[in-house]
Amino acid sequence: MDWLERAAKLRQWNRNGTRAPHKPLLFLYALGRFQQDADGELRYSAVEEDLKQLLAEFGPPNKTSPAYPFHHLVSDGVWEVRTDHGPGSPGSGVRELRAAGAGGRLAPELRTALRREPSLLGRLARVLLDLNFPPSLHGELCEAVGLGLEPAETEQLSAVRQSRDPRMRERVLTAYEYRCAFCGYDGRIGAVPVGLEAAHVRWWAFDGPDDVDNGLCLCSLHHRLFDKGVLGIGKSHRILVSQGFVGHSRAAREYVVALADRPLIGPQPGADPVAQAHRTWHTSQVFHGSPRPASAPDRGSR
Repeated sequence: MDWLERAAKLRQWNRNGTRAPHKPLLFLYALGRFQQDADGELRYSAVEEDLKQLLAEFGPPNKTSPAYPFHHLVSDGVWEVRTDHGPGSPGSGVRELRAAGAGGRLAPELRTALRREPSLLGRLARVLLDLNFPPSLHGELCEAVGLGLEPAETEQLSAVRQSRDPRMRERVLTAYEYRCAFCGYDGRIGAVPVGLEAAHVRWWAFDGPDDVDNGLCLCSLHHRLFDKGVLGIGKSHRILVSQGFVGHSRAAREYVVALADRPLIGPQPGADPVAQAHRTWHTSQVFHGSPRPASAPDRGSR
């Protein structure tokens, strides 16, 4: 039984690139808990809040229920659910799962495979991460689900990542003249740029091409905030800042809030700007909430 193939082919609702990472998030959470307690069961009532938080932080902008993957992941052959009355899930409703004392854990055959081959856990996690989330979020997501991967497991490129175009970074950074498109940061050590990254607007995991019109040159901070849905790109290539973002420090105001409605910096003449289709995907699938209006100058902080 090829567990990596099963992880890669989780049955997810998908239409026009809509994100539905519910099952991958639960699978990653279950792997993290297995690493801590291989024989433990995850009672729905005990882990519901954890799963809600994962969906809120790493899921799509629309609110969703953790009950959905808790029930439906069984159909993929990697997960089992039992209740106080015996094996089997009572359904995908929150009330049913709570009332029945539902508990889930990895399927028996998968638990056996993980005990026999411990390195399988890291490879499964890598497949789930690569196929569902951008690289900028992998470390944070592993920490959130309690997955402690060995450096070799984290750094080793999977076949999925190897199939990406390695030239994209250079093309995107060149198009934006090695400056962050949001803040203009352009740091170097000697001739080598530092803290600048090529961000996919439409994530590679969701058919985002390795093309300049699907890329932005961003500093490390703004790349992370872009992939978390704090920042986006609106009409006329102006910056969106989520109203859900809260930051009271001067740094938060200057480096995030003050970006609202500013035009992107770049690309240089002759380079393709971000395509509307990719901007629209990011706004609907990643950006959280409504955008803030343009900020008034903060005179009191100076």
